[in-house]
Amino acid sequence: MAEKPSPPDVEALLAKAKKPAADAMRLHPYYRGKVEVALKARVRDFGDFAIWYTPGVAAPCRAIAKDPDLVYEYTHKWNTVAVISDGTRVLGLGDIGPKAGLPVMEGKALLFKYLGGVDAWPIMLDTKDPDKIIETALLLQPGFGGVNLEDISQPKCFRVLDTLRARAEIPVWHDDQQGTATVTLAGLLNALKIVGKKLEQVQIAFIGTGASNVACARLIYAAGANPALCRMVDSKGILHKKRKDLELRKAEYVDKWRFCQITNAEGRQGSIKEAMQGADVVIALSRPGPGTIQPEWIKGMAKDPIIFACANPVPEIWPWEAKQAGAAIMATGRSDFPNQVNNSLGFPGIFRGTLDVRATTITDSMCMAAAQALAEMAQEQGLSEEHILPTMDDWQVFPREAAAVAAKAVEEGIARKPLTYEEEFENASAIIRRSRDLTRVMMAEGFITDPDA
Repeated sequence: MAEKPSPPDVEALLAKAKKPAADAMRLHPYYRGKVEVALKARVRDFGDFAIWYTPGVAAPCRAIAKDPDLVYEYTHKWNTVAVISDGTRVLGLGDIGPKAGLPVMEGKALLFKYLGGVDAWPIMLDTKDPDKIIETALLLQPGFGGVNLEDISQPKCFRVLDTLRARAEIPVWHDDQQGTATVTLAGLLNALKIVGKKLEQVQIAFIGTGASNVACARLIYAAGANPALCRMVDSKGILHKKRKDLELRKAEYVDKWRFCQITNAEGRQGSIKEAMQGADVVIALSRPGPGTIQPEWIKGMAKDPIIFACANPVPEIWPWEAKQAGAAIMATGRSDFPNQVNNSLGFPGIFRGTLDVRATTITDSMCMAAAQALAEMAQEQGLSEEHILPTMDDWQVFPREAAAVAAKAVEEGIARKPLTYEEEFENASAIIRRSRDLTRVMMAEGFITDPDA
């Protein structure tokens, strides 16, 4: 491994870390929204209104009434996703409510469009009732091709997702769960490749057992990690078979109680420090730091430790602190540090492939196919301690993910419009390229203005 890094310029790094927040406070009121409705159909003159609205529109309406599947051919449903949130678990900010959560969901819609060519719209719900969230999503589904659940607190987020996946006729996914897990798995596979360790042999300490890390653990175990060697930590300590507090609420915390049974075979107790002792990997999605993870705890890990400190908006430990403590590979959820483990690398391409083959759901196998596509692209570019994943600038990763996901959906028999890998790669590439080019043209023509110009 590389030599221990020289002491960093902490003040400069902290200033860099604070800049996105300052820019956000300046630019959000300037633009007053990050997405808008724009016309897609031609309007040569007012005569075209008779085609797009009455009387001409009655013809496609009648056709869809006879054959409901034609809605995918005659409307935007094929490419439209509802981003639904109640604002109860926004980033690392907690329950800040639906209005305060709207900037995040708008940002999600922007990423959907620019990175995946998907038309997404934020829908904030003024309720915390999981049954009402479920009912609303089901009522909205005629007008959307998919649902992206976002920033919904646990444990209700698990019930909302599982119920909607069982009852909805369109694919529903929870990005905080499946999206984060997909990108984390991809980064982990490459990090282990760099340090020469095997997934099935490593000890992993999962710090935090909210929706994101529960999903990470589930997918990582499904990919081959041995749960018995791993430890999971919630706010009360390490999960183990004698956790009476969880046994008493096992109907509510189904996943946590199951993890008590299958992880931590040695029955280790304690908190974060004890969970990290001797671990090869830390995957933290817990309380924002810095200071949630202490540098001295990294020193007690196995040789060449891997740290994923992915709390937002501030990681559990600053990257330079982790590297100074001996971390071989350090990743965060932020774009201003190397090795960003961010679900934005996953959901645009995954939904692109899912929508294009009209898959009825998004399975774990589809997520693993996307993770493998991410990992392979980084490998082709050249792995290093500061490059375990592609970045969002590597736009071709999204059609590659889309093609991998589409092919897996076809293989699993859940695609209603089958395409080959090659067909979907070309299709997704064209759609995503159009979206990026459209943004560039609008900037060049001044329809999207630049306050810094």
